[in-house]
Amino acid sequence: MEKLDVFDCSNVFIASYFTDDRGCAHCNREHTLIYIHSGELEITDGGRKTILRPGDCAFMRRDNRLWLQKRVKDGNPYRSVVMKFSRDYLKEFYQTLNRRDIPREARRDKSSLVKFQSNRPDVRGLFESVLPYFESETVPDDAILKMKMAAGLFAILKTDENLYASLFDFIEPWKIDIVDFMEKNYMNDLSMEEMAYYTGRSLATFKRDFKKVSELTPQKWLIRRRLEAARDLIRQGGHKVSEICFDVGFKNLSHFSKLYKDLYGLAPSFS
Repeated sequence: MEKLDVFDCSNVFIASYFTDDRGCAHCNREHTLIYIHSGELEITDGGRKTILRPGDCAFMRRDNRLWLQKRVKDGNPYRSVVMKFSRDYLKEFYQTLNRRDIPREARRDKSSLVKFQSNRPDVRGLFESVLPYFESETVPDDAILKMKMAAGLFAILKTDENLYASLFDFIEPWKIDIVDFMEKNYMNDLSMEEMAYYTGRSLATFKRDFKKVSELTPQKWLIRRRLEAARDLIRQGGHKVSEICFDVGFKNLSHFSKLYKDLYGLAPSFS
């Protein structure tokens, strides 16, 4: 009989237990560590596939979309533990670091997924130590949670010093470039609040920083960029206008057609 258990521990640790295979799309809203206790996990990130097996752990950067295929393997159920790091906690943790130990030359890697060396004692010890809490359905107190989270962060930073730039992307010199982020995500259905969050800013700071790089508001920039992409696809041929409309991020065909005609002077079907 199929069994599914998901235990959420203060939205910091989340344990999953499946007795059948399942796949799902995943949008990572927070920096995350995922550890495989049993079974197998295949992660597809931008066409690249990564397999995690028992004892494996990976860092998944915030602001990316992944496909997760969870599998029962060799008769063993799929069992994983996820550790999530909120921005508030990361800001708090950053203040505890010795500034002289922070590698200012670190640079944010384009990869959204970093697989750790298999069966690292520090990583395995950390995640295996929290399994009893899930088995007993007991939530550890805040002091223990923060101790475990700090151990998780140090494991990440020990893996690659460039991950400083990903974890602490809310400070200079590692703030995420707004235009670069929007170029990569303009087709996605993200609100301004979500874009601000993913770029490590408050909404007010996001709008202020965007004003430095564009005469358009963020909303108008998105519309203009989607229309430009739509025009390129129409000129290439081979696509229905209705398909292009939704592919570039619009939700309403008539609204898309009006905006397109206002900008280019022709209806999309005649461009």
